[in-house]
Amino acid sequence: MLLRRLLPFVFLLLSGIGKAQEKRPNIIFIFSDDHAFQAVSAYGGKLAKTPNIDRIAKEGAIFRNALVTNSICGPSRATLLTGKYSHKNGYTLNEKRFDVNQLLFPRVLQQHQYQTAWIGKWHLGALPEGFDYWRILPGQGSYYNPDFIEKGKDTARVPGYVTNVITDVSIDWLQQRDTSKPFMLVVGHKATHREWLPDLQDLGAYDNVTFPLPKSFKDDYKNRVAAQNQDMTIEKTMRLAEDLKVHANYNRGLYGRFTPEQKAKFKGYYDKISQEFDNKKLSGDALNEWKYQRYLKDYLSTARSLDRNIGRLLDYLDKSGLAANTVVVYASDQGFYLGEHGWFDKRFIYEESLRTPFLVRYPGVIKPGTKVNELMTNIDWAPTILDIAGVKAPEEMQGTSFMPLVKRGADKSGWRKAAYYHYYEFPQPHHVYPHFGLRTERYTLVRFYGQSDTWELYDLVKDPMQLHNIYGTKGTEKITESLKAELRKQIAQYEDDEAMKILDKG
Repeated sequence: MLLRRLLPFVFLLLSGIGKAQEKRPNIIFIFSDDHAFQAVSAYGGKLAKTPNIDRIAKEGAIFRNALVTNSICGPSRATLLTGKYSHKNGYTLNEKRFDVNQLLFPRVLQQHQYQTAWIGKWHLGALPEGFDYWRILPGQGSYYNPDFIEKGKDTARVPGYVTNVITDVSIDWLQQRDTSKPFMLVVGHKATHREWLPDLQDLGAYDNVTFPLPKSFKDDYKNRVAAQNQDMTIEKTMRLAEDLKVHANYNRGLYGRFTPEQKAKFKGYYDKISQEFDNKKLSGDALNEWKYQRYLKDYLSTARSLDRNIGRLLDYLDKSGLAANTVVVYASDQGFYLGEHGWFDKRFIYEESLRTPFLVRYPGVIKPGTKVNELMTNIDWAPTILDIAGVKAPEEMQGTSFMPLVKRGADKSGWRKAAYYHYYEFPQPHHVYPHFGLRTERYTLVRFYGQSDTWELYDLVKDPMQLHNIYGTKGTEKITESLKAELRKQIAQYEDDEAMKILDKG
């Protein structure tokens, strides 16, 4: 009798658990490569329209000070996976082998009945772990007819343009997944990585546009030793054939993957560009500015496909009914220079490479049109994903969930006022001196080391382009002392022993 009376309550309890499980949100993290915030119109950029990325901001939140802790591709992915600084997760440089056996947030999600998947660019030297499904590009991957390594299968070539293919595979997985469980999917795009090969339909998309030169395009790097010695300028480092496709050799390298039809259209377009270049007979500033224009045209045309495919994915979520219970994040692995300081690439603690686009849509939780100005870093991404899933972040993760920054009425008073940064890769490929430093709401303090034992200090209010190193100038003594004390505190907090030893030397 007692059992019979209890059965309805047992049923309701189990039913409630089931409904609670159903309500746990799905999570899609769209992760592009080298996509500059200046190229996203939601950030006020005038270079190109990105209506689909902008949609995430309009329907959710945009982070205006989303920062990375080591501005380079592989280490940024390692930080996403671990919630730790590079010196803690062991992946400080590109082209090494990431330890996939350490604590990874997708593995924690698996332990809480989430399905996990990573599709697209991985670039960590080891095969993924912690994912129920993965299908990744080997290394950097290829823009056309890319190879994919799939869990449990041999490497296979897939026809088509890589951004379209990654989106196709992602939608296929969403359609075939176990619908009894919530999911977390990382969509890792190759775009907009060098050498910027646009989709065929986007060739010439910006040919009628003349882009304004950045105000710092002709930076003379005065009083900045590291900037004087880098090797990432459009003028000297950007290659005419390989990067800008002027008289490119279409019989070898990445063009060997093209079908005859793809090659004919691609070559036909760039042959006209090559002829234009020959006719102009450029040199000096005129040549440098022509290279800048061609760089942006290719870069933004490559980004055009990225935005279009994000729209395809958002449309699928709407049509499938998944949108209402799916958190969508868009981020890049770091920022990128689009001619600022005369550069391309990333690496430096300076704003264009330190800041990354970061937008998140969370229906019913984040108010549409939310703008976040607080400093948020990529060590916070993994703890936040776990928080969204209702899982407490493990103690060893160094970041903090940023949900208090976007939840209505949440207390933000204890949020960080400074962010720590440490870059390592030297001398190749761009001869950027290793450095660590601090970014606050107003200042950037940097300590370069190795071949350059120098300090730099920038006031972002008075000098937002970071052209004037004021370290050691009269009147900066107190702020410098305060920032150095905070830097030491951050280094101790994040247990960066190498940086502490350098700091102790002066």
